[in-house]
Amino acid sequence: MPILGRRDKTPLGVYIHVPFCRSKCQYCDFYSLTTKDDRLIDRFVDAICAHIRETGPLAPGYRVDTVYFGGGTPSYFGADGMATILSAIRRAFDVTSDAEITFEANPDSVSDKLLHRLRGEGFNRVSLGVQTDNDDLLRRLGRPHNYAQVLTAVQRIRRAGYKNLSLDLMYGLPGQTLAAWQETLVHVLNLAPEHMSCYALKVEPGTPLYDYKELCNIPNDDVQADMYLSAVEILKDHGYRQYEISNFARKGMVSRHNLKYWMGGEYLGFGPDASSDFAGKRFSVVRDLQAYIDGIKRHGPVLREVQEIPARERAGEYLMTRLRTTAGIRKDEYENLFLLPFEPLEASLNRCKDHALATRTPDGGWRLTPEGFLVSNSIISDLLLIQDQTTPFARRR
Repeated sequence: MPILGRRDKTPLGVYIHVPFCRSKCQYCDFYSLTTKDDRLIDRFVDAICAHIRETGPLAPGYRVDTVYFGGGTPSYFGADGMATILSAIRRAFDVTSDAEITFEANPDSVSDKLLHRLRGEGFNRVSLGVQTDNDDLLRRLGRPHNYAQVLTAVQRIRRAGYKNLSLDLMYGLPGQTLAAWQETLVHVLNLAPEHMSCYALKVEPGTPLYDYKELCNIPNDDVQADMYLSAVEILKDHGYRQYEISNFARKGMVSRHNLKYWMGGEYLGFGPDASSDFAGKRFSVVRDLQAYIDGIKRHGPVLREVQEIPARERAGEYLMTRLRTTAGIRKDEYENLFLLPFEPLEASLNRCKDHALATRTPDGGWRLTPEGFLVSNSIISDLLLIQDQTTPFARRR
């Protein structure tokens, strides 16, 4: 096998799922545990490092250019564990010198010591969970912080030298009005983050919020649509470019890691319930911390749902993920990748354009408008149905 230079290697993202939280939010359905059992945490660190060591040799033709620690609450998990895991990644993989290395944090668990330690280890991006500036709403959501702690956390992050800060907000919260949401945006924008994520509250089955959702005055779909469109305009006015349905960034500050999910890049996930898309296969890790630890220790199975993705399914994913972004989809790219005709899709997109739901991109492709993003599920469903009825070029000869 020829030795590849770094430029010839395929970019790869690495995701680390840290399944520990101080407390469980009312709306959260991610896999996490509310524990500070040091022995369990140590066993988790040992297991995930062993998993990384075993996997690294399987990716000699890849270079890691993004690493993302999510959860759970990585900042609650602590700097020592994250530093140990990042060191294992660097030893097992070819990590580029300019890699984007992110960790998620809650304001209540951000300390000067943690920030300086991680900055010294090479972490260069922080994703801070703010959600709202309203302390009453934070309590109702089960968030472990208040807004004063957000302000302190941002000051600490800047003092520690981080120049890439993302703030997460949620809209459609219980009792939240359009005016209150707009006020929240203005307040948070005063913190001058490089990146903003704005997510609609989703009430998922199995969460505490789901059990009393009818009683907490969640804004209806029309109000949430107004909230979303107002966020797009307010963020644009403040210099943030929308590049994905829920994500906005100043020039050059998009989340390189998250773009891998939306633009068809490859990534490997480590830790319980982490997902991967690697070497043509999609797979995920068991959603059970003890089963993960035991499986790694005993060299047993820790993966579930391993699938090799057929070309037509990849074509459908291309539509689903790329139409989440403002980059959109292109005829030449689609036809070259999947050998499927684009014209039937273009006819549907032209109808969307007539209703201001889609527009042409500067490179001749197609993207959804903010209004189109609001009904993207319906638009994409129609496109997938059309795609299923098309015949590949090779079969038409």
